[in-house]
Amino acid sequence: MSKSIKRVQQAAESAGLTIEIKRMGESTRTAEEAASQCGCSVAQIVKSLIFQGEQSQKLYLFLVSGSRQLNTAKAAALVGETLRRADPRHIRDVTGFAIGGVSPLGQPDEVARFGDESLLAFDVVWAAAGAHDAVFSAEPAALFNAAGVEKADIAQ
Repeated sequence: MSKSIKRVQQAAESAGLTIEIKRMGESTRTAEEAASQCGCSVAQIVKSLIFQGEQSQKLYLFLVSGSRQLNTAKAAALVGETLRRADPRHIRDVTGFAIGGVSPLGQPDEVARFGDESLLAFDVVWAAAGAHDAVFSAEPAALFNAAGVEKADIAQ
């Protein structure tokens, strides 16, 4: 098991969230690929999107449904600064996760986390577990709680 996947498992256990990480054998980098591999709707896939503050250079993690897009104006208003896509190398350096495997669980404290409230409508959602082909399922409110995610209206 990779170091990143172990970190996700340990973060879940520390937060009291029981998950089973599945290695799918094929890529789950996109919401469509993940939904196909997980046997669920695209809407039940949690996209982990990382943006960087223009002024602070701080990283922000936004969780949105695979069928929706992040409303960057709402997200910027929420964090109080203009946002831009973060460089993949910087994301890996700060979070320890590579793009395509960024998990809501196991994030460092300095990465603020927000989740779109539309995800809470599902009984189960699927999120990345630290590798391009690793995923886990969870009840969305339990996932938000375990990951330290603030619920917000950030998607369109």
